[in-house]
Amino acid sequence: MLYTNLTHLETAADLSRMIAENEKVMVVCGRMGAQCVPVYRVAESLENSYREVRFCDMEFDNPESFIVRNLPEVEDFNSIPFTVYYQNGYVVKATSGIQTKEQITGNINELILKREKV
Repeated sequence: MLYTNLTHLETAADLSRMIAENEKVMVVCGRMGAQCVPVYRVAESLENSYREVRFCDMEFDNPESFIVRNLPEVEDFNSIPFTVYYQNGYVVKATSGIQTKEQITGNINELILKREKV
């Protein structure tokens, strides 16, 4: 279990349902470790500013997270967390490792919201 305030996705079906029911979704797939916690914190801090985006987490070591770990967009990643941005059911960007608030905000603005950096 990840100890975040994000929406927890526990199964592949949960993720499939989330991206089917929501136009814009960001999923952070990781552990409760030094590289992942900062990304969770940034995602939590952005939820109120980006109400049109669903911010979620998924435990990297959960067998059900194969749905993220097996994406072609992450096949060359070698650090966690994997952060995957979905729009209209499709992956529009994926990153790995620690991301700053500016990087995450830029990804959301550029790829999901198509608006200027805040």
